[in-house]
Amino acid sequence: MLTAIVGINWGDEGKGRMVDLLSSDYDIICRYQGGNNAGHTVVNDKGTFILNLLPSGILRETTVNVMGNGMVVDLEHLVGEIGRLTEKGISITPENLKISEKAIICLPYHRLQDVMEEERLADKKFGSTRRGIAPVYSDKYSKKGIRMEDLYDMDSLSRKVKDLVAWKNITVTGYGHEPINADEVMDWLRTYGSQILPYVTDVVGYLNDAAVAGKRIMFEAQLGALRDIDFGIYPYTSSSQTLSSYATTGAGIPGRKLDNTIGIMKAYSTCVGEGPFTAEMFGEEAEKLRAAGGEYGAATGRPRRVGPFDVPASRYGVQVQGADSIALTKMDVLSYMDQIPVCVAYEVDGVRTTAFPSGDRLERAKPIIEYVPGFGDVSGCRSVEDLPQAALDYIRYIEKAVGCPIQYVSVGAGRDEYVKMY
Repeated sequence: MLTAIVGINWGDEGKGRMVDLLSSDYDIICRYQGGNNAGHTVVNDKGTFILNLLPSGILRETTVNVMGNGMVVDLEHLVGEIGRLTEKGISITPENLKISEKAIICLPYHRLQDVMEEERLADKKFGSTRRGIAPVYSDKYSKKGIRMEDLYDMDSLSRKVKDLVAWKNITVTGYGHEPINADEVMDWLRTYGSQILPYVTDVVGYLNDAAVAGKRIMFEAQLGALRDIDFGIYPYTSSSQTLSSYATTGAGIPGRKLDNTIGIMKAYSTCVGEGPFTAEMFGEEAEKLRAAGGEYGAATGRPRRVGPFDVPASRYGVQVQGADSIALTKMDVLSYMDQIPVCVAYEVDGVRTTAFPSGDRLERAKPIIEYVPGFGDVSGCRSVEDLPQAALDYIRYIEKAVGCPIQYVSVGAGRDEYVKMY
């Protein structure tokens, strides 16, 4: 069984929470794209964990966790993340963490370039996390990246770094910064690379052998459909493919096909970063929802933009993700509302539409809001029978609106705080 867990909206939907919940049924958990520019928050009996690079399955002793070739990895950040989890009693060894030889390394000069570009853009910035993600993916596709396998031979790597730094300095000095020092880059690579190298392996061979042996493999995405580089709200996207169709490629077994895709979406909408967010709430109404949901970015701490459930955006996300079923998260957050707003359509240039537009048309879209009855406190519900009728009505309403069955409903952050609908 090959299953992808993916985001339906702008990211921060609760994928880490669902991977942690469902990982007990899987042997291998793979992160297949992105870097440390987003965070997955997981709450379990061992505490609260924020994971930026490590797959969420690392918190289960029964799983092997893979960081695939589609990822970009800041070695310094990864060393720190492993250290923080180890201090909390999580065992991380080459037996339960495997990093693809083909994954790209995010270097300090990528972070530097990211910061300089965002500062120069000022009020036209894209909302970067300033962690070097766009520059390192740019270098990957310019064929000027450093891969994990380069750590095997430091003499050869030193020659590559010298050439790459000479090229990168054309950009850096153009921004008015002093030139990058190649020796300092190599010192960084030696310091952190030596600590990560034991985890680096032939993931392609490992995953293919696992698939042949019938192992159950889960693929974990970062961010959501609307941040995909091709199908998201370009240019306010991430720099990688966040869709389920990239899962096996980004993990290391491109010849394999998925058996199942579970899409994750909240019972309302949130968005971190810049770009169009048609259903966005403002003022006191937004602050109340943000406080109820604890809506602050796991990677950045930035307050998330919030709004009602967005039908056009979510239906589009379900379509491009090819979701077979949905996990609806944070249902409990809406418990305080007597009437629940839902963005059922957009108005674009005076015309009502239920389609999700792109480009400038999305920038001009205005939300059309309708209200459904509130359902009260559902945090104690653990079965379909426990759910109030109004809560069931809300779930069925969303199912019909997005055209996909809801299999799981999360009513709290804990592992057992959910309802399985079927």
